[in-house]
Amino acid sequence: MKVTQHIAEAKDTIISFEILPPAKGKSIESIFGLLDPLMEFKPKFVNVTYHRAEQVYKKRADGSFERVEIRKRPGTVGICAAIMNKYKVEAIPHLICGGFSKEETENALIDLHYLGIKNVLALRGDAAANEKFFTPHPNGHRYAEDLVGQILALNKGHYLEDDIMDGVKTDFCIGVAGYPEKHFESPNADTDIYYLKRKLDLGADYVTTQMFFNNQHYYNYLQRCESHGVNVPIIPGLKPLTGKRQLTVIPSTFNVEVPVELCNEMLKARTDADGDKVGEEWLLMQCRDLLARKVPVLHFYTLGKPHIVYNVLKKLF
Repeated sequence: MKVTQHIAEAKDTIISFEILPPAKGKSIESIFGLLDPLMEFKPKFVNVTYHRAEQVYKKRADGSFERVEIRKRPGTVGICAAIMNKYKVEAIPHLICGGFSKEETENALIDLHYLGIKNVLALRGDAAANEKFFTPHPNGHRYAEDLVGQILALNKGHYLEDDIMDGVKTDFCIGVAGYPEKHFESPNADTDIYYLKRKLDLGADYVTTQMFFNNQHYYNYLQRCESHGVNVPIIPGLKPLTGKRQLTVIPSTFNVEVPVELCNEMLKARTDADGDKVGEEWLLMQCRDLLARKVPVLHFYTLGKPHIVYNVLKKLF
């Protein structure tokens, strides 16, 4: 079922999660161990992130170095299939521009279609670790809206090879990213929504937001989107803050504000357990407020601390 159908048919706020594929060499059991307890809350879908290859230098026996590409977290498509098979819930793969050609993207979409996957999240992705600015694949997409366009073309049966006539039409529901505190590359909030609307006007179906720790940012974002004619579901993305180090890492990495009250409480934490408790209580407060506003979905970024998300949901439901 498509995300938009789940939202339209739900009587109450629904739950969803996002997970990382395990690092290369690790077992998928690490994913099942994370998701097994969370399934108690009957999520309607689980997002699985995609990761571009990274260029690293490996030393040869003669002392020289060679540059090689490695993908540290492969397996997104396979993990989606495993999640759907094991838990009978929708799995939503991320598709990214960075590091992928149009041909590779089309092949991934064909695989997803064969698996019966109905939803994808279309993202530009981050710059490579060795790049200051995002550089697209030579035969890939520079912007997420171009990726959205390719997915929509395949939904109409239009393939990259011109000689494919009467190609099978896919039927992907397309999600895109939204930034309540604006994307770090956007000069201002209105410009950020202008580019969001371009993706939606092309035919994207819903928005999932970047994490935020101040709900007012999300509510203000909803108002700005509405004023620009955005009328699709906007799913709030939520993540627990879990340690003092994140007070600097998260703002610099994701361009989000950590409220003064949350910052002060986290600075008082003496142990990791204290930090987890601070993050749990703040996330619980955010969720209760969002539920009171009847948001369509509570979408949790479970990266690193799924037990905190579990504890919060246990108190909510």
